[in-house]
Amino acid sequence: MAKQKRTTKTNTKEIVAAAIEGILKIKGKDLVSLDLTEIENSVCKYFVICHGDSNVQVSALADSVLKNVREETGEKVWHKEGLDNATWVLLDYSDVVIHIFQKEYRDFYKLEELWADAKITAHDDVINLKEK
Repeated sequence: MAKQKRTTKTNTKEIVAAAIEGILKIKGKDLVSLDLTEIENSVCKYFVICHGDSNVQVSALADSVLKNVREETGEKVWHKEGLDNATWVLLDYSDVVIHIFQKEYRDFYKLEELWADAKITAHDDVINLKEK
């Protein structure tokens, strides 16, 4: 039986929650989300940031996010970069941008510091983002 098409736009928080769940499945490190909704002229509504220990783990994290967001929300990534070398992978879902780094690149670019005015939430589970 064919799946029914979604007729409503996915809630941004659903995409964030699905991405976080995908990262947790592959044990992404230091997982945080940045709420940029109160920041004027921000590039999106949310950043999700984590890192992996190797190119293989960074690739696996990206694959898990892509798969989980698609399965949970039906949304496809708008743009993706960095999968070839897997040192910094960017997955762009328009209102949500996921950054998956190797630790040395995360430490160098310090995205959390660049967006210091954002509300930063650390995640060790996905429950706190799911709508009731």
